[in-house]
Amino acid sequence: MNIHGIIFDLNGTLIDIHTDEVHGEIYRVLANLLSYQGILLTPETLRDRYFQIMKEQRRASTETYPEFDAVSIFETIIFRHASDFTRALPPGKRRQLPLFLAEVFRAVSRFRLRLYPGVEETLATLQGRYRLAALTDAQNAWAIPELHAVGLLDLFSPVVVSGDLGFRKPDPRIFQQTLDDLEMLPDEVLFVGNDMYRDVYGAQQLGLKTIFFRSNQGEQQRDGVEPDYIIYQFPELLQAIEFFRHG
Repeated sequence: MNIHGIIFDLNGTLIDIHTDEVHGEIYRVLANLLSYQGILLTPETLRDRYFQIMKEQRRASTETYPEFDAVSIFETIIFRHASDFTRALPPGKRRQLPLFLAEVFRAVSRFRLRLYPGVEETLATLQGRYRLAALTDAQNAWAIPELHAVGLLDLFSPVVVSGDLGFRKPDPRIFQQTLDDLEMLPDEVLFVGNDMYRDVYGAQQLGLKTIFFRSNQGEQQRDGVEPDYIIYQFPELLQAIEFFRHG
């Protein structure tokens, strides 16, 4: 196989992340923050509104695998619960508020963000040999800063984020979008992921060869889905690539 590019999933593949979106502290902090913007909601009500609007977004979507929009959720909360005090805020502050709230939401819900062992060294070996792309089911407001925080942002071009598209893996279009951005064909590219359905099945729909990283996250088995190669420690990726190059 003549390999020119490698597409990586992020969370659970390169990044060992743990978040808890129902943790009460998130909504206490956000409710307090919103009170300074003239919006008075209890933490419990704010939590209910957040997940209610997320459900509304997904129900309104025509996509088979719809993605929500966290910034839009907070835009809707502000619109529905704004007071005269809120409407009197400086326009610039009002415009930036939904994104800021989404960032605070993620910051408080996040308990762990680190690379898996060997990721940094392995990617350093691959950089320059192959085009490296990232494809993640996530929000742009979170994925890009988190990539920067773990020191990987400059390694990937493109970075394709499901939140920008409105649909998520395993929709084949998100894989095709990444291939189009790479200007490569499926038989020139490997896909590395940790979820048997979203990553392996999704990539195989387009004919991509898949490397499954059996990490501490993601769906480990799926009936009828078999990856082309399995690794158990991230540095084993180098051996996997050699297998495809010479196989």
